[in-house]
Amino acid sequence: MSDTASAVTPPSTAQRLVAELLGTFILVFGVIGTAIFGAGFHGGEGNLNVGFLGVALALGLSVLVSAYAFGPVSGGHFNPAVTIGLAVAGRFAWKDVAGYLAAQVVGGILATTALLGVLSTGPVFDILVFRGASTGYDELSPGGFGLVSVFLVETVATAVFLFVILAVTGSRGAAGFAPLAIGLTLTAIALVAIPVSNASFNPARSIATAIFGGPDALGQLWVSIVAPVLGAVIAAAIHRTVFDRPTALAPAPADRVDA
Repeated sequence: MSDTASAVTPPSTAQRLVAELLGTFILVFGVIGTAIFGAGFHGGEGNLNVGFLGVALALGLSVLVSAYAFGPVSGGHFNPAVTIGLAVAGRFAWKDVAGYLAAQVVGGILATTALLGVLSTGPVFDILVFRGASTGYDELSPGGFGLVSVFLVETVATAVFLFVILAVTGSRGAAGFAPLAIGLTLTAIALVAIPVSNASFNPARSIATAIFGGPDALGQLWVSIVAPVLGAVIAAAIHRTVFDRPTALAPAPADRVDA
């Protein structure tokens, strides 16, 4: 009887916050670790780096495993933009937003701090690798794109991401497949955005890299916070208006006469 009771007991606030912290840690550790150690790796006689594709896959896979592991506990946000977007869409309580945002930012910072520890005993210790992993425009953009391009891609990509989240986690979504759809969506939009902005869509991930990325990364951090949140809010407002609004019952067919 106690086993049945524990199985249906909802997670506590502390459990939910720890789940968000751990999920965000895995996400940031996976994608930033790949960007730092794998995307520019050269070994032996050849070039063994994973490139943009490897970083995009690391992002999608990190979210996928975190969502399956911790989604049942916290809902699997791992991203302040997602949390705010879900609140705007009416899928998450506003009273819980601040705690989730704090847990996500702390989880991201812990991840980059752990990566800094790994880097510290490597062959070359250069903290500025975090500058290269930070999101931004002009000198921080891998392709040299300007502010407008970076702001636009971060806004649109995050909106697409939240549209998918709202769709697959709604009443019409296929149960059990939501993390897979969400992870693959992140991989797809990252392949578009990495050359432009370094593909964040996540203020917690951006904060976690910028604090070690130097003055340029910190100075451009606002873009990686404002644009994803704006994209999430736009998507949530549209989804709530178009897809979640009550619809009138369909009229009876013309050839049918009710008694």
